[in-house]
Amino acid sequence: MYCSKCGTAIPQNAEFCAACGQPVNQPPTLAPGFATATSPAAARPYGYVASAGFPATAYAGFWLRVVAHLIDGLLAGIGFVVLAMMGIAMVGVGHFKSLAQGANRADDFFTPDVIAVVFVLVTTAVVMVWLYYAGMESSVYQGTLGKMALGLIVTDLEGRRISFGRASGRYFAKIITGLIPLGIGYAMAGFTEKKQALHDMIASCLVLRKI
Repeated sequence: MYCSKCGTAIPQNAEFCAACGQPVNQPPTLAPGFATATSPAAARPYGYVASAGFPATAYAGFWLRVVAHLIDGLLAGIGFVVLAMMGIAMVGVGHFKSLAQGANRADDFFTPDVIAVVFVLVTTAVVMVWLYYAGMESSVYQGTLGKMALGLIVTDLEGRRISFGRASGRYFAKIITGLIPLGIGYAMAGFTEKKQALHDMIASCLVLRKI
């Protein structure tokens, strides 16, 4: 057997070419739910992992991910509205009426109690969004509700389900992605080889379409 890239002779059970590092086409190691040419697609719907990588059609494109993000954003917005209503109830509607009518100065409105309530609500919102993304993407569903609606899953580079720790790392890596000007960190999902945004690369993850 010879390397398809450099032509060097390769031992029978080698996984990589010793000369150039090119992966050798060996029988794929499958993650649960991934199909091969010899297994029923209906029973294993997500595609398969080959040594040379996923078929190009398995990678989720930029616009699919945008729509999934919008769905998740809508759900998060509903959650934020609920939290805001809870905050209003805790502070008291009278406080807001007084501020709107100019009866109190802003310094009088932002009392230690109000600041404490705002801090608790903001912290709760941040934790809830983190747990939602990391929990869903590391669960058996392998994706948020937005991704599930579009048939997308998050995996590691071998197509396996990711851990909660890696899902958390991927979520917080979005902070770095967001720091790149003009949204280029997110737009990378449209032109990189494996359709990875910057945070996918940092966490060594893929976003795939079920096929």
